[in-house]
Amino acid sequence: MPARSQPLSARARVLVIDDDERLNHLLTEYLARFGFTVCTVNRPEAGLETLEADPPDLVILDVMLPGMDGLTVCRQIRRTSRLPIIMLTARGDLADRVIGLDLGADDYLAKPFEPRELVARVHAVLRRGQPPSLDQVSVGDLTIDFPARCVQLHGQTIPLTTAEFELLAVLIRHRGRVVTRNRILEETHDVDLDPYDRSIDVLVSRVRQKLGDDPTHPTFIRTVRRVGYCFMVKRRA
Repeated sequence: MPARSQPLSARARVLVIDDDERLNHLLTEYLARFGFTVCTVNRPEAGLETLEADPPDLVILDVMLPGMDGLTVCRQIRRTSRLPIIMLTARGDLADRVIGLDLGADDYLAKPFEPRELVARVHAVLRRGQPPSLDQVSVGDLTIDFPARCVQLHGQTIPLTTAEFELLAVLIRHRGRVVTRNRILEETHDVDLDPYDRSIDVLVSRVRQKLGDDPTHPTFIRTVRRVGYCFMVKRRA
């Protein structure tokens, strides 16, 4: 039986994109107290590069950024990702909040704010993105039963090895988000995988074959070049 998932704060990674170095330092220290791993950048371009190279679980994004404002960054993120976004602003204008939320931000917080309120909002946004139960998840015609370690497609059981099941479980738990190879290694620590001999790629290929998934036109698992894999939320029509 697989281990129960850890609390969100025990494993969630947060990317802060804000040009206020003092605030970045304070948020890093404060969020770390609640178990979050925090990465901070002070330029929007660096933030987008970090998102592509190693996607976090949540983004804290300032509206007033040099060169490219946070609303533009939010728009770019939403073109390819459903990653949770909390926007920060020194301006409390209702119009700014409405635009940010319309662009796909999950929450909005005006500066100055109490760090504890930000933590509460981070917890709330992450909870909203979690499936209601990790016992059983269905995506289209695919169902994964975690306690029974059983996977069914069109009502037929798909025989998976331990490593194949663990890989698929990680991708489904993060469905709709890109999962890096390093993240896969972190969450399948009981499985003997070596990131340097393409064992993860081979394992993904085996799972795809058993699911009848075409990597060129994927129904379930999409490859994100040089980054990792993403389990797609909706099946193709």
